[in-house]
Amino acid sequence: MGNRNNVTVFILLGLSQNKNVEILCFILFSFCYVAIWMGNLLIMISITCSPLINQPMYFFLNCLSLSDLSYTSTVTPKLLIDLLAERKTISYSNCMTQLFILHFLGGIEIFILTGMAYDRYVAICRPLHYTVIMSRQRCNTIITACCTGAFLHSASQFLLTIFLPFCGPNEIDHYFCDVYPLLKLACTDTYRIGVLVIVNSGLIALLAFVILMASYFLILYTIRACPAESRAKALSTCSSHVTVVILFFAPVLFIYIRPAVTLPEDKVFALFYTIIAPMFNPLIYTLRNMEMKDAMKKIWFRHLFLEGKLTFIIRLLKRNGL
Repeated sequence: MGNRNNVTVFILLGLSQNKNVEILCFILFSFCYVAIWMGNLLIMISITCSPLINQPMYFFLNCLSLSDLSYTSTVTPKLLIDLLAERKTISYSNCMTQLFILHFLGGIEIFILTGMAYDRYVAICRPLHYTVIMSRQRCNTIITACCTGAFLHSASQFLLTIFLPFCGPNEIDHYFCDVYPLLKLACTDTYRIGVLVIVNSGLIALLAFVILMASYFLILYTIRACPAESRAKALSTCSSHVTVVILFFAPVLFIYIRPAVTLPEDKVFALFYTIIAPMFNPLIYTLRNMEMKDAMKKIWFRHLFLEGKLTFIIRLLKRNGL
């Protein structure tokens, strides 16, 4: 425990050492972060303020948007600040906190995507029992299970890292605190811990990915005999979900399913699940979903436009003394 206290601050090397590249990244990721907030808030408000909240698929989508916002906010604000800073540092306690929260919210996202796949499987493969199986109580139980599983995953990652002794270099070759870069800095043999990290992160992600893809293959197998209109609707919904799954899981598996080594490409792949996926999720789920489009039109165009028009008329009448 004494050796660990030798390092109280970590230096983050960030995405690049080139100042011009950092400024370009700052502009790009600032736009991405604003888009993430706007897109996910749009989905959350559109679902919460419409009857869609009573449908399990949109209930899970609402939770996924909240998870996306929280997840990317754990990393992106710090990244943007560091892109303009001369010296990028993070304290030991903040590093461990970021590690815990990042894996907790990432775990929630993985499990929610699995829950959404289960919802689509029941809706398409067992439509007559759908309302009974996917009751609101069942949906709440699934979300509770997602949070519990994510907490256990994150707590184990945290415990594997918190007791590591750091007594040498303190430069993390990344733009946030993660397990593998920290294992590289630890002044002890980390082979066994690396194996446990693979089991805890890599295999969990791989298992969830296999379950997700298997459920969608079962759905495709089931709808082959359905009418063309029903088949097209199911394919549209499932293709959106599969796109999100691949966009999130491919980089996660690349980083966590291999032995505990760090590669220069890790930072680029990490951008996909910390920034790119949360930014594209709203687009993927709304552009090909007529129910979401209709809900947004009713809330953001009809209600807001009518309320704005009514307010304008009232002000005009008051101005004219009527």
